Amino acid sequence: MAIGLIIIGDEILSGKRADKHFPKVVELLSARGLQLGWAEYVGDERSRISATLARTMATGDIVFSCGGIGATPDDHTRQCASAAFGTPLVQHPEAKALIEQRMIDMARESGTELNLSAPENLHRLHMGEFPAGSSIIPNPFNQIPGFSLLTGDGGAHYFVPGFPVMAWPMIEWVLDTHYSHLFHQVPRLEKAALVYGSMESTLTPLMEQIENDYPLVKVFSLPSVGDANTRRHIELGVKGEPEQATSAFARMLAALDQMSVEYVLTDSAR
Repeated sequence: MAIGLIIIGDEILSGKRADKHFPKVVELLSARGLQLGWAEYVGDERSRISATLARTMATGDIVFSCGGIGATPDDHTRQCASAAFGTPLVQHPEAKALIEQRMIDMARESGTELNLSAPENLHRLHMGEFPAGSSIIPNPFNQIPGFSLLTGDGGAHYFVPGFPVMAWPMIEWVLDTHYSHLFHQVPRLEKAALVYGSMESTLTPLMEQIENDYPLVKVFSLPSVGDANTRRHIELGVKGEPEQATSAFARMLAALDQMSVEYVLTDSAR
């Protein structure tokens, strides 16, 4: 089971808005000892969103989807989730009650009379139409809920708005409510060094040997061309199960010393 992230919206792909969800979700997961397994960006195209959700629903992964759950013409996520899940959109009674209460509160705050049967208010109720079988996700910002679907094999999809002020606390609620048993279950350690005057091709045999000898460790290599304050270098390191990562990193440094390669330890390795 992996944790995935889907970010939906033409405004992200066009560059009109910069995505903030990816780094925040990585941060929320990391604070709980979890890790993002994959992420995808999808524009506001129904066929593509539906195909994406049908594919991800078949994985058994835990998936967060941000964006497109409103009731304007460019919001398609609810309909696409319905098509991918294979159940019709239905009015969720709890969602309807929350949306109506939100309208009542707004009318009271503005001192206006509320007609729940007015066309614009009936239209707002579409935001509470979810695929049959959905559960709601509370929205502490304005009470308009998101929704979730259990997809089998322990997997689930969680649909939240595209607005960070709403989406992030809703994602936190999902994690803390449904997945606290997974927090910090897999200890991880990362250690790295900045390697100077060497090429990745020269270091590749060492990297392959370490991954072969330490199956619970991944080796990473991040080249940098440098800048005015930093020399060209490669950030070379290991991450994974703490005991194996410690041994693998010691092996890596010993090999670099034997190769007479210049390096300095990063903060994570000191």
